[in-house]
Amino acid sequence: MAAALMAILAICGADWAFAQGMPSPFVQEVLVKSILVTLSDAVASDNFTVLNAKISKPFRDQFPPEKLRAIFKELIDKHAVFDAVVASPIVSDEDARIDEKGVLRLKGHFETTPKQVKYQLGFIPADGTWKLSSVSIDIE
Repeated sequence: MAAALMAILAICGADWAFAQGMPSPFVQEVLVKSILVTLSDAVASDNFTVLNAKISKPFRDQFPPEKLRAIFKELIDKHAVFDAVVASPIVSDEDARIDEKGVLRLKGHFETTPKQVKYQLGFIPADGTWKLSSVSIDIE
């Protein structure tokens, strides 16, 4: 089961991202788990309003709740529940990095059962914090 959503944004917040430096592993874990639990709740309730409110403004403008629902329809149809990630440790598949556009890139998975949850997330600096700018999730 796979769902993916990628937003390609020209971000002028790259200077802020580089000035802030790499967030700590703890902050990275909070970012990942917070977004994935919010996505799991959106899928379970078939309501993407809260997820939409938590993402970066350019991403939010491009993907209103109804468009997010359409993108993640496969997860809704299969009644995917992956909130167990909260209790599971993150397994990084690649080192966290801030790319040339200032996007924080996090890629990894959770050893959840019966299916493994894999993610690729992008975050951009906004309002003094990191906001979601891209998401790809696989549940297999």
